[in-house]
Amino acid sequence: MKKINWALIGAGTIANKRVCPAIVSEQRSKLQLIVDKDISKAQALSVMYGCEKYSSRFEDAIQSNDIDAIYIATPVFLHSSQTIAAINAGKHVICEKPLGIDFQSADRVVKAAEASSVKSTTAYFRRFYPKYSYVKNMLENQKFGKVLLIRMCYHTWTQINPDSPIFWRTEKKLSGGGIIADMGSHMFDVLIGLFGVPSSVFAKMRNLVFDYDVEDSSAVMMEYKNGFLVTASFNWNSKTYAHEFEVLGTEAKTRWIPYDGDKITVITGSQTEEIDLPNHKNVHYPLIEDFVSSIIENRSPLISMEEAAKTNLLIDACYQSSAQCKEINL
Repeated sequence: MKKINWALIGAGTIANKRVCPAIVSEQRSKLQLIVDKDISKAQALSVMYGCEKYSSRFEDAIQSNDIDAIYIATPVFLHSSQTIAAINAGKHVICEKPLGIDFQSADRVVKAAEASSVKSTTAYFRRFYPKYSYVKNMLENQKFGKVLLIRMCYHTWTQINPDSPIFWRTEKKLSGGGIIADMGSHMFDVLIGLFGVPSSVFAKMRNLVFDYDVEDSSAVMMEYKNGFLVTASFNWNSKTYAHEFEVLGTEAKTRWIPYDGDKITVITGSQTEEIDLPNHKNVHYPLIEDFVSSIIENRSPLISMEEAAKTNLLIDACYQSSAQCKEINL
């Protein structure tokens, strides 16, 4: 069977730690080309992972007849334009999260994807977590009873100096936002996958420690049509790390603490159970595996571009709410 030949765009940390190892270990895939504007980074990563070619030109990926699929791991402001260019060139595409710098740019990708026969998705890999499927199954079987509250948080210390290669994350025109666009996007995607898009959102953004162009602190309240609430807090400015996701119902509660851990806590009445649900050792691998299968089997990937764009819609509503100091209806 012919292998899927991949081009990787962007030779940063995620590419090195997760994307390259996932593609290389996926038996139906071959890493054919690595592109980075800093060609020395592309060359170094090519040597590390046995990739035949490297380049500093994005065009070399989309114009090559040898490339079947492209993974875009560039800064956020490039996501939508590069994804659309790849789709229009007839390449299957995975784009890093979030899909665009705002909903408008993400929606342009959705329209390009809908007009094309190629496969495309966004790297919201946490939907492949076994505990995500476990909670989804509990919801489908009404094990929570009536859902009352969702609580989520992400607290960390993120000090990015001006000479850092990831300083773009602190510039709104390049990143789309701060901690909410960065890590909030992943948690919002899981929320949307389980419950859909909230009906309204009220958010406050602040810079309490760092003088970034984007927020280092945020607090968000969301409501769903049937009345249950979501509370969320995201901080780049605390050295007390926390990453948590909790679903509370009349009959049961689940906790992901830590969020990316290999266990889920299920509380039913007075009974507490810890269940082992380990993630893949490389959390990007199931994403790559599903995407390759979607190409070979000619089916949709687990996460459509339309679904991914919903997270951009929610992120935009958070920033709009904070700027206007009012609740935003979605």
